[in-house]
Amino acid sequence: MRHVFAEIELSNPKQPALEPLKVRALADTGALMLCIPERVALQMSLGTESMREVSVADGRNMTVPYVGPLKVTLGKRFCYVGALVIGDEVLLGSVPMEDMDLIVDPGRRAITVHPDSPNIPHARVKAMVLRST
Repeated sequence: MRHVFAEIELSNPKQPALEPLKVRALADTGALMLCIPERVALQMSLGTESMREVSVADGRNMTVPYVGPLKVTLGKRFCYVGALVIGDEVLLGSVPMEDMDLIVDPGRRAITVHPDSPNIPHARVKAMVLRST
């Protein structure tokens, strides 16, 4: 399968005066998190919230900064997430894609809105039932 990229917009909700940053992101359904290069974290004035251990594709473990929050926007969909600071390009993992109810369409080489929820994102949840004793 070829790589799938999308133009997304990143913004820092703690710094509303900063202009949103439009970036080209690699969609990676095998990754969980949003990953951003250090230059993007600096440009977005994102402070390190904590350090996280990650496993990279070659099997190495690394400790990297976890920053946030970030608002990720793709078309009319958006979510708020933290990001790992690693690599030299923006990588859009499955957590933000699931949050926005997006899917990767490998035939069109695009990220698209899930066909079952064209108007607003859909989330499947279970309701908690309180029982009285």
